[in-house]
Amino acid sequence: MNPVPARIRPMTSADLDRVMAIAGSLQDAPHWPLAAYQAALHPQSVPRRIALAAEDAVAGGVVGFAVASVVGPQADLETIAVAAEGQRRGVGAGLLAALVEELKLAQVDEVLLEVRASNGQALAFYRRRGFSQTGRRPRYYADPVEDALLLARRLD
Repeated sequence: MNPVPARIRPMTSADLDRVMAIAGSLQDAPHWPLAAYQAALHPQSVPRRIALAAEDAVAGGVVGFAVASVVGPQADLETIAVAAEGQRRGVGAGLLAALVEELKLAQVDEVLLEVRASNGQALAFYRRRGFSQTGRRPRYYADPVEDALLLARRLD
């Protein structure tokens, strides 16, 4: 498939309906309530969050998004999700690259995340981008109950 030309930009409240629809359409995406996304956009949120949207540069509309929380020199990649039409077309890679740049500007030197142990596609995606496994959280996920693998990447 050809790459989707996507413009990565800060997420806005106008994006939230589409963000909720994308998350709801993906089995492995967190299904946050609207209030959680609204909080991620609030400039005084604690912890501070960086929320980005990937907008299809040709067709328009949000095709993916990412949210990370920043706590000191570390960040937690809370979610990254790409609509079915943008998957395997460079949208996720573009979102992660832009997020890493934003995190560097925020003086973050390490990104952490959890991923379902069975999510081979996500594990391969993160490993190709320099993440390595640092631990395991038994029975971290529900519906279905499953372990989480802890991954980390230095941003030096």
